[in-house]
Order: sequence, then C-alpha cells, then structure tokens
Amino acid sequence: MDIPALSVSMSHSKLMNDVGISVLKMAKDHTTQQSQQLVQMMMQSVQPHLGGHIDLRA
Repeated sequence: MDIPALSVSMSHSKLMNDVGISVLKMAKDHTTQQSQQLVQMMMQSVQPHLGGHIDLRA
C-alpha cells in the first residue's frame, strides 16, 4: 500500500472514531438530562399524606 493511500485510510479511520465518540457523548448527555427530569418529576409527584394508613376490611 502506498503512503498517500495509507494516510487517507488512517485519516478516515480517525474521523470515524471521532464521530463515534461524539455521538456517544451526545447520547450520554441526553440520557443524563432525561434522568434529571425524571428525578424532578418523581420529587414533584410525592404526596406525603398518602400511604400512611391502610384500611383493612374482612
């Protein structure tokens, strides 16, 4: 394999690797944001007056 072709191949490989890392980083950031929103929704939905007593009837 000649040097220019090898250089192009290595450059393409590095580009694909960098793109893959960027996509993973975006997915991680998106998941982190969704997790924070889910935690916030769960904290807002808590009703402390519910669930303290159980009514049992035979």
